[in-house]
Amino acid sequence: MKKIVLLGLAALLVEGCVPVVVGGTAAGVGYAAGQERGPVQQAKDLGIKAQIVDNWRRFNEEMASGLSCNVYDGKVLIAGTVRDPEWRVDAVRLAWQVDGVKEVHSEAQVSDKTSLMDDARDTWITTRLRSALTFDPEVRSLNYTIETVNGTVYLIGSARTRAELDRVTNHARNIPNVRKVVTYVDIRPGEPPSSMPASAPPPADAVPAPAAAPEPMPATAPSGPPAPVEVRPLS
Repeated sequence: MKKIVLLGLAALLVEGCVPVVVGGTAAGVGYAAGQERGPVQQAKDLGIKAQIVDNWRRFNEEMASGLSCNVYDGKVLIAGTVRDPEWRVDAVRLAWQVDGVKEVHSEAQVSDKTSLMDDARDTWITTRLRSALTFDPEVRSLNYTIETVNGTVYLIGSARTRAELDRVTNHARNIPNVRKVVTYVDIRPGEPPSSMPASAPPPADAVPAPAAAPEPMPATAPSGPPAPVEVRPLS
């Protein structure tokens, strides 16, 4: 029991899942409980991810080093690069062997490993997008996981509304050096509670928190139109 409680607390810290209190009560508790991933599921997802990565490493260390996975509500998104096409199949097969997995989506690319500069650029894109979602008051950032591979941003999670998802993809597609945005995000049924609207004006005396400036981009970004968005329906 103690381990379960610790896992739950760890998940809260990792995901930043802190209830918003309005008028002495947690705003949107009913909506959040029915529509969004709770701390127990967050802990399960962390365990699923750890087991998948362990399965990959036991099978093939080189294959595992080029892959990454994100898990949201038992749905697995595999990204990264492999040099052998068969490894893409193996990665999916090994992911399905983990208890609690509901879906597996593979976006692994068959190519040589990316350069250090490409890795740095992808990390910068992910960090900048995470910062943008965190400081957007109309987006619940903890509902999204982000992975960037060779300039392609992959998203998995859940959106409260179509408008929120559009804001997330627009943030992503307008970041320099983003080539494409692929989303596996589903839209939860129902609407956010009226006590916590998607777009709430700040109090008149509120002092906005300063947004942290993103780190300098590792390479000069070419100007051009926003990156295209591809929606992959969840099965």
